Amino acid sequence: MRRMGLIGVVGMVTVLTACAGSSDTTATTAGAASSPTATETPATASDPTVSGTSASSGSTSTTADLGADTVVSTLTPAMLPYAIVDTGQTETFDTNRIIAAPAPGEPFFGQDAQTTRNAASFEDNTDGTVTDNVTGLMWTSSPDLDGDGRITVADKLTTAQAMSSASDVTVGGYSDWRLPTIKELYSLIDFSGLDASTYQGDDTTMLTPFIDTDHFTFGYGDATADERIIDAQAATSTIYVDVTFGGVETMFGVNFADGRIKGYPTAKLFLVYYVRGEATYGVNDFTDNGDGTITDDSTGLMWSQDDSGSGMDWESALAWVQQANESSYLGHDDWRLPNIKELQSIVDYTRAPGATGSAAIDPVFHTTQISNEAGQADYPYFWSSTTHQSFGTDLLAASTADYLCFGRAMGYLGSWMDVHGAGAQRSDPKAGDPAEFPTGRGPQGDAIHIDNYVRLVRG
Repeated sequence: MRRMGLIGVVGMVTVLTACAGSSDTTATTAGAASSPTATETPATASDPTVSGTSASSGSTSTTADLGADTVVSTLTPAMLPYAIVDTGQTETFDTNRIIAAPAPGEPFFGQDAQTTRNAASFEDNTDGTVTDNVTGLMWTSSPDLDGDGRITVADKLTTAQAMSSASDVTVGGYSDWRLPTIKELYSLIDFSGLDASTYQGDDTTMLTPFIDTDHFTFGYGDATADERIIDAQAATSTIYVDVTFGGVETMFGVNFADGRIKGYPTAKLFLVYYVRGEATYGVNDFTDNGDGTITDDSTGLMWSQDDSGSGMDWESALAWVQQANESSYLGHDDWRLPNIKELQSIVDYTRAPGATGSAAIDPVFHTTQISNEAGQADYPYFWSSTTHQSFGTDLLAASTADYLCFGRAMGYLGSWMDVHGAGAQRSDPKAGDPAEFPTGRGPQGDAIHIDNYVRLVRG
C-alpha cells in the first residue's frame, strides 16, 4: 500500500505572498511531457491564496502585514526532523538591483524574500556553545581552536584532522561533539551576507559574512599566511562519492565568506565548527504521491516529480512558476521557485554521475539528462529563488542568483572537468549569453550556464 505523506494527509500551507541559450543537449525523461513548458500559455488563471495548515499537522502559519503592498506568510517549525532554516534574505531584486516587492503577475514575483519559513533563531548558552532553536542542533560558537582570540591559519585543520579531533572536544562540558554533515553545516548559512570574492581591500570589517556573527565567531582568510580573504571554508564529514580535478579526494565544505558549497581537496586546511545532537537532521523521507508530486515528510515540503525539461534564465524561471500556478499544475496553484536552502535539502550526496550514473538526487525524482561541456552524459544546474549578493556597486551586487548542481560542477582548467562536485552550490548571472564565458569564470573556471532548470516546491 502506498504510504500517504504528511502533506497528503493534512493539506499544504500556501506561502506565496500577495504583494503589490544554453549549449546543453537535453532529452526529457519519462513523464516530463506533462510539465508546463516555458512557452506554454495556461488555459485558465487562478489567484494564489494565503492560508494556514490544519492544527493536526503540528505546523502553523501566520501572516505578517509588512505594508499595504506586501503580505508574507510565515511558517513556524513543526515537529519535523529536518526543519529547513530560512535563508534570511529580506530584499527583492530584478536582474541587477533591489526593487520593490513584485505583485503576482508582475516580473520577478515569487522570489526568496517573498516567503519566510522557519526564521533563524539561536540561543547563546554562554559556555562556548550555541543552540539552534529551529534544528535543535548545538554548535561550538567559534573556530578559534587555539583559544588565542584570533582566527588564523593556526586554527585550521585538514578534513582527517577535523574528523579525528572531534572526540577530544569538551566545549561546554560535552563529550559527544562531531564534525557536521554538509546539510547540518549548511543550516547555518545566512543569505543576508555579501560575497567577499569581489572585494579588493584589506579591511574585512566592511564585509558581511554568510553566518550570524551575533552568535558565531567568524574569520576571513589569514593574509599573514598568504591566504585570500575568501579562504574561510568550513569542514564537514561529507566526502564526495566521486573525485574532482581528475582524481582528487574531495570534501563538501561551506564557505561563509563567499556563500557557497564546493567540493575541496580533503588535504586543504579548514575552519571547524563542531556539532552535537540527533544525527537524523538532513535525512529525507520521500513519499511518491502517485500524482506527479513527491512529499518529503522530514521537511514538510512537496515537490514536483518532473523538472522543467529545459533551461531558462532567472526571470523566466520565476515567470515559469507563475504560469504553472495559473494552469493549476498538478492540481495546485501555490507552487514556488525554492529558495537555495530548500533546494539543497533534496540533494543526495551519496549519488553523482561519475560514481552512480545518476543525478545527485533520489531516483524517485525525474531529472532531465544533458550533455555537459566535456561531452559527458550529465544532469543540470537548478535555479533557486535566492539572489547571491556581492560586495560592490548596486549594479554588481545583485546580478547573480544561486543554483544547485545536481550533476558535475564543471570548470575549465585547460580542459573541462568536474571541479566542485555534484551537490555544489554556486551562482550564475541572472541574464546574459553563456557563450560570453567560453572558459568559465573564477579561479576554477566555473561553467556559466545562465539557462538553468527548475523544480517546483510548495509548502
